[in-house]
Amino acid sequence: MPEDQELIKEILRGSQAAMEVLMRKYYKHIYALVYRKVGNRDTAYDLTQEIFIKMIQRIESYSSKGSFKSWLYQVAVNHCRDYWRSSEYKQTSKHAELLDTIKCEQKSVPYIFERKEMREQVKQAIHSLPDIQREAVILKYFHHMKIQEIAVVTQANVSTVKSRLKQGLGKIAASLERGEESEKKRIRK
Repeated sequence: MPEDQELIKEILRGSQAAMEVLMRKYYKHIYALVYRKVGNRDTAYDLTQEIFIKMIQRIESYSSKGSFKSWLYQVAVNHCRDYWRSSEYKQTSKHAELLDTIKCEQKSVPYIFERKEMREQVKQAIHSLPDIQREAVILKYFHHMKIQEIAVVTQANVSTVKSRLKQGLGKIAASLERGEESEKKRIRK
């Protein structure tokens, strides 16, 4: 697969094929990031489409100083932040709360597999983190970015990223412990 820099040069010359190659290369990664941030497949799909439209519109502003991957992730993170502030998010979050309530009632069926249940607990713990900690955790552990890359993407200092990761992981661990304790209490009754 051609290098990102080569593809960008081709795109700037007007190559539609190079644009498609670049989008295919990063689409799954950006979608996964967005999905982990918003927790809804349809919303993640829509936001991912919007992110790639922004990428196309702003590709000329990309400077070759850093990696294209970091630049694209920065566009995605900023777009998600804009979404959180939007009125659209406020409307969809009320709808999502209702769906979550329905799903929770369905999940009380005793035949839920333990592994799936643990995954759901971790997902909920991550989703309960403040946005800046959630971003750091998702980028580090789901997208395998180095701390320096996360600092570039989130426009924060390396020490700030480390702090966000430490605090986020601590909160996740505490949340999982609380869930385990409440499960033990429920079983004892």
